[in-house]
Order: sequence, then C-alpha cells, then structure tokens
Amino acid sequence: MSSQHVLTAAQNALYMLLMVAAPIISVVLIAGLIVSILQAATQVNEPTLSFIPKLIAALVALIIAGPWLLATLVDYLQGVLSSIPSMVR
Repeated sequence: MSSQHVLTAAQNALYMLLMVAAPIISVVLIAGLIVSILQAATQVNEPTLSFIPKLIAALVALIIAGPWLLATLVDYLQGVLSSIPSMVR
C-alpha cells in the first residue's frame, strides 16, 4: 500500500463526509439564521428558543434526505470494501 493509495482514500473519505453532512448542516444553518433574525427583531434573547427550531429542522432534513444519505454511504462502503484486496498487494 503506497502513500498515494492512503492519500486517495483519505481524500475520498473527506469528500464523502462533506457530501453527507452538507445538507443537514446547511438546513440547520438557515434555520438558525431565521431564528436569529426573529430574535433580533423582537429583542428576545433566549438561547433555548433557537435550539428547538434547529432540532426540528435537522430532523426534517434527515427525514427528507435520509434515503439519499444512506444510499450514498452504502455505495461508498461497498467501494471501500471492494478495494481492500487491491490495496493490500
């Protein structure tokens, strides 16, 4: 196993991490921005008020994007497991 294989595997793993985390993080970021704007407009600065909408947004994003995320992770894992014999040589 050469250093090029290790770097390629690490690069693919980081890319997969970004692909899987991006939808959920972006939805939570947008929900947090909306809640922050509403809190600034109403001058209600309660930290617990922003937690529940973010949690609900994350759950909705997981429900909607869950099948795609799972299919993407399964394809990645199948690729990694099938490439193990070629990396050992």
